[in-house]
Amino acid sequence: MKLCRFDGRRLGLVEDDHVYDVTAALDHLPALRWPLPPGDPLIAHLHRLGPRVQELRDSAKRLPLSSLALSSPVVSPSKVIGAPSNYLDHIEEVRKDKEVSHGRPSRTIEEIGLFLKATSSIVGPAEGVTLRFPERRNDHEVELVVVMGQKADRVPAAEALRFVAGYCIGLDMTLRGPELPSWRKSIETYTVLGPYLVTADEIADPDRLDLSLSVNGALRQRSNTKNLILGVAKLIAFASDMYVLHPGDVIMTGTPAGVGPVNDGDQILAAIEGLGELAVRVRHADRISSAAGKAR
Repeated sequence: MKLCRFDGRRLGLVEDDHVYDVTAALDHLPALRWPLPPGDPLIAHLHRLGPRVQELRDSAKRLPLSSLALSSPVVSPSKVIGAPSNYLDHIEEVRKDKEVSHGRPSRTIEEIGLFLKATSSIVGPAEGVTLRFPERRNDHEVELVVVMGQKADRVPAAEALRFVAGYCIGLDMTLRGPELPSWRKSIETYTVLGPYLVTADEIADPDRLDLSLSVNGALRQRSNTKNLILGVAKLIAFASDMYVLHPGDVIMTGTPAGVGPVNDGDQILAAIEGLGELAVRVRHADRISSAAGKAR
C-alpha cells in the first residue's frame, strides 16, 4: 500500500499514476487528549486504517497524482534520526573535499554514532527547499528513509524489520560549515520526505534498492542500499540501543557519494527503487520574502 498526504489534510491511496481520496479513513483514528502520546497517530494505527482504506477505494474520488501538491507522508514523529558516514564512498569523498569535511576527521558510523534533526525541518515535495544561507554551500543528500511502525526499545537486528511501518525517499539537505550536524541539518525545509509512504510489505529487501539523484537533469548520485555500512535492520538496532523509537519516528539511513551544492531555481529529482520519485524545487529565502511582501 502507498499512502500520500495532499492538499494539507487529505489522505490518498496511490496506485500507479492516480490517487484515491480516502480521507474518510481518518475518522477511524482514536480521539486524542492532552498529554498526547509520542509519535504519529496515523502511523501508530496503520493496521486499523489499512482495511478501511481498501474499503473506501472503490467509491473514492480518483485524482491524477501529477495534479496534487504532496506534503510529507509523516506528520509528527517524535524524532528524526540521521546516520552519518554510512556509505564508504561518501566517507572517501568527504576525506577529499575540504568544503564538506571542514577539517573534521572522516570516520565510520560505528565510530561517531547517530545525530538528531529537528522535526520542524520536515516538509514534503510541494513545499520544496528554502535556502536561508545562500552565501554558503548547501548540499543535497538522497537517502532511504525508514518509518517506524511501533515502539522499539533495544531491539536486536534479527527482529528489527518487523517494527517498520514503511519507507519513503528523503533529502537530508545540509548547510556546509564547521558547526555540529544537528545544527546545520535542522534548518526549516531541510528534511524533505515523500512522495508517499510505501508500507513495509511492499519492499522485500530494503538493503537491495537502487537510488539516485539528479539536479536539473544531471545525474549526481547513484548507488544501491546494499552498500550501506549498517543495513536497515542493524541501523534500527543501533538507534534503539540509544533511543526509544516511537511510531512515525524517521531514520534517515545515510547518503552515498556524489553530494553537491544546489542553488536558487534548481530542480532536484530523487528516486529509489519501489518508492517512486521525489521532485523538489530549490528556492531562495529572500525571493519568498519579497514575493510575500508584494502580495500584501
